[in-house]
Amino acid sequence: MASNLQVCEIDPQLKEVLTKFKFRKEKNNAAIVLKINKETQSVVMDEEYDDVDIDELANELPASQPRYVILSYVYKQSDGRVSYPLCFIFVSPPGCQPDLTMMYAGTKTALVKFAEITKVFEIRSTEELTEDFIVEKLSFFR
Repeated sequence: MASNLQVCEIDPQLKEVLTKFKFRKEKNNAAIVLKINKETQSVVMDEEYDDVDIDELANELPASQPRYVILSYVYKQSDGRVSYPLCFIFVSPPGCQPDLTMMYAGTKTALVKFAEITKVFEIRSTEELTEDFIVEKLSFFR
């Protein structure tokens, strides 16, 4: 029953944005940052980054508010192959307003299903979002 919980609505325009993002042709790191609009209780796009370094992305995220990040990452595998996996990262820093944290946590599963992403990670601080973190997590999906 808890898996069917959805606290906030997902902006219908996000479907088009996510589809376009999934099928992008560029061969670089890119990200879409999503946030919850507290007034409308809906998930909306906050920022879009093209050709972004992971450290730059981490620095752009708010340190005291939750965010969802959809990352298209250039992953160089040990055998030389290159892939471009999509990752869903839920950033939930400590010290956030409890009601906002619950809105994000209660909407995460529905948003992951909506975005159709299988590589889902959670971090508690923007400092955890590093190149090493992404590579370590993706190495489990060989």
